[in-house]
Amino acid sequence: MLSGPTISNSSCLISLHAAGCIDVLEQLYGVVEIPDAVAQEIGLPLPAWMQLHSVQDRALVQSLRLQLGAGEAEAIALSMERSAARLILDDKKARAIARQLNVAITGTFGVLLHAKDEGVLSTVRDTLDALRAAGFRASDALIQEVLKRAGE
Repeated sequence: MLSGPTISNSSCLISLHAAGCIDVLEQLYGVVEIPDAVAQEIGLPLPAWMQLHSVQDRALVQSLRLQLGAGEAEAIALSMERSAARLILDDKKARAIARQLNVAITGTFGVLLHAKDEGVLSTVRDTLDALRAAGFRASDALIQEVLKRAGE
């Protein structure tokens, strides 16, 4: 496993909370760090294992905001500042920009696959079904690819 903090954007947090399985993040990573803009976007009381950090490099955030939303921009900037092991990020455009900046990324589905590998989840399918029922959007082809990778 990569050492360093885990940073998350809002989509994973909102989706896993809605599906009733946000605790998977704590079980996998212990602590998840989020920037101020993500805390505002999720609009929920933060659990004890989630830490709020203010981004220091406001110039980088402003530059990223030309192409991304506030949460995505701050999550990428915080990942760079904190030398994060991983940034949980689902948006395709934001992921491309993070890759260009050499930020290690995963997404909600990557988290679920990691959780199954670590024995935190016995099945990915049930959580995928709960995510979709909660409004998480993903193509059928992507869902099938995730299930294939999970061996389900």
